[in-house]
Amino acid sequence: MHAYERLFIGGEWVGPSSDATFDVHSPTSGELVGRVPEAREADVDRAVAAARQAFEGGPWPRMTPTERAVVLTKAAEAIRNDMQGMSELISNEMGSPVSWGSLAQVFAPTMILDYYAGLGSTFAFDTVKVGLLGPVMVTKEPVGVVAAITPWNVPLFLAAAKLSPALLAGCTVVFKPAPETPLDANRLAEILADAGLPAGVLSVVPAGREVGDHLVNHPGVDKVSFTGSTAAGRKIGAACGANLKRCSLELGGKSAAILLDDVDLETSLPLLMPNAIMNNGEACISLTRILAPRDRYAEVTDALVEQVRALKVGDALDPATEVGPLVAERQRERVEGYIRIGQEEGAKVAIGGGRPAGLDSGWFVEPTVFVDVDNGMRIAREEIFGPVLSVIPYDGEEDAVRIANDSDYGLCGAVFTADNDRGVKVARQVRTGTYMVNSNIPIDFSSPFGGYKASGVGREFGEDGLELFLEKKTINLPAGYSPDV
Repeated sequence: MHAYERLFIGGEWVGPSSDATFDVHSPTSGELVGRVPEAREADVDRAVAAARQAFEGGPWPRMTPTERAVVLTKAAEAIRNDMQGMSELISNEMGSPVSWGSLAQVFAPTMILDYYAGLGSTFAFDTVKVGLLGPVMVTKEPVGVVAAITPWNVPLFLAAAKLSPALLAGCTVVFKPAPETPLDANRLAEILADAGLPAGVLSVVPAGREVGDHLVNHPGVDKVSFTGSTAAGRKIGAACGANLKRCSLELGGKSAAILLDDVDLETSLPLLMPNAIMNNGEACISLTRILAPRDRYAEVTDALVEQVRALKVGDALDPATEVGPLVAERQRERVEGYIRIGQEEGAKVAIGGGRPAGLDSGWFVEPTVFVDVDNGMRIAREEIFGPVLSVIPYDGEEDAVRIANDSDYGLCGAVFTADNDRGVKVARQVRTGTYMVNSNIPIDFSSPFGGYKASGVGREFGEDGLELFLEKKTINLPAGYSPDV
């Protein structure tokens, strides 16, 4: 068992302000696998004070970007050296299949760290240009103290997505991981400290919503970077707006995969499936709405059902498992509630809908496919966050685009077709932040990622992700002067 008695605050392991703890149980077996102190408001105050002191007077913001990049590179190397251990740790926390998690949960974060480390020597933090009235230097400076708040579904990945650019920018960070997944967050703190991160630059405060609200509203925090539900994002955005505090929000999704009438199902469905029930369906970018041409609807649903039938459901630590347990009992109850709602609305379960036989000790739900779904049904409009797919018929390409856009969300999407040009034409019409054309790669770490509409504000990854943690300053220079940049 991974047991921590102290909190990582200001670069040190310190005693918590209360004796409250979070117990971490395996979603597969229910066994206790870890325990950490629960941070309270006093712990957050201490963490913000340490971050403020480190930002105002510490070495980190005053180091060069290339010097800060060295820490990111060392952290990435340390994670790669313990790939199996980190994968198993995260699987034990939240139930992600270790075979999927070793790449998406652990190796992908090292790619993010490496990418931003590379930007340390290539990104233009200072530029000089000819202004209208004379020479001008535009410099990009760290925004300050950052509150980074992440959910439990891809914990190390999301931590890397926020910490990598924030740290490269020269910010100091108070990181609040979800109560379900504090273990990998503490391990990351250990890794970064060993990599040379100075004292005060990072604190980790595992906490619930109340304490999270305290962190968001803390006057010592300059920017909030949040990933999570749209409902929580609205509250955080409102709070930041009231305080004129910078914020970026990566929120929910209800993404549609359009199968055009010329699609080859034998090649397309194997590309679609990894992004339909990835991470047990607990992913904001999951392609949970499958749009099929009406005259091929039966063919598509039959083929999709066979794909789902072949999925191996089981222990998250079994390398053969493709679908593991949901993170907690409450999440299984939520997913089962949506399955009931779908049936009450008139949709039919083509496969799944229950609990898998022989798996009585974990929070398992069978991968489920609904057919005869109308896009107005709740199962087609609301984020379920479980292995539940809805197959929706459409009449013609224009109708498919209409249905794909008929959503409060706009995070991801895909189109599958025999004609790539036709696919790109469709991609340009669907209002989402990222899109796949005959592809199963939803995120490119060198390119912007984020959502339209209720899927968020701002773009992570790429240079855009670094810009989220920088303020721009214009310095008007005397005529004839050209500073070194």
